[in-house]
Amino acid sequence: MGRGKVVLERIENKINRQVTFSKRRNGMLKKAYELSVLCDAEVALIIFSSRGKLSEFGSSTVSQTLEKYWQHRYTSDVHFADETQTLYQEVLRLKAKHESLQLSQRRLLGEELEELSMKELYNIEKQVDRALTQARQKKVQLLLERMEELRKREVELEDENKQLKSQLELEQSFQAAQGLGDPNIEAGYEDNIPPSQANHAHLPSLPQGYHQFIPQERASEARLDKGANKPTAGWL
Repeated sequence: MGRGKVVLERIENKINRQVTFSKRRNGMLKKAYELSVLCDAEVALIIFSSRGKLSEFGSSTVSQTLEKYWQHRYTSDVHFADETQTLYQEVLRLKAKHESLQLSQRRLLGEELEELSMKELYNIEKQVDRALTQARQKKVQLLLERMEELRKREVELEDENKQLKSQLELEQSFQAAQGLGDPNIEAGYEDNIPPSQANHAHLPSLPQGYHQFIPQERASEARLDKGANKPTAGWL
């Protein structure tokens, strides 16, 4: 059976308490020794039993480790106190500066001017005039930059308008040429037609399914011509 969970509370049985103390003390001393050897650490362990019996372990000596501990503790406390004092002074300085800036801002807005002298009022007036001058200069600069941007945009729009206008004129001229026909193209087409087809070039074409009408007299003459050209059987 495995070991059950140990309840962390005082062991009421005196014998069991003494046995547990002895076992755990030996385990802690062993762990302290292993830590000092494996990690090359300076370890000091001090244990007092309920009867006041001392048990200790030191990788060098317990007294040297304790002295080193107190030196480190005192130095750390002094350093912490100095750092705290420095931070406190910095907080006070920033707080005073913040209050001074708030007072200056209120006076620039025309508040709390009763306690100021003529010289201080004159300095505030100069600050306000300087701020107004800088604000006007910045405003004029922004307006000029905006006007320059608008001018460039206007030039770009004019160029685009000219391109679109020229393209529209070309499309209109092309459509007019397609609708009315180009005389040069028609003249060139007629020159390329062979002489045998020149007489029929301007004749309207007959719809599909219709035949050209031939008068009866011309049809009879055509049949007689065919009969005359055909040789008779007596001549053979």
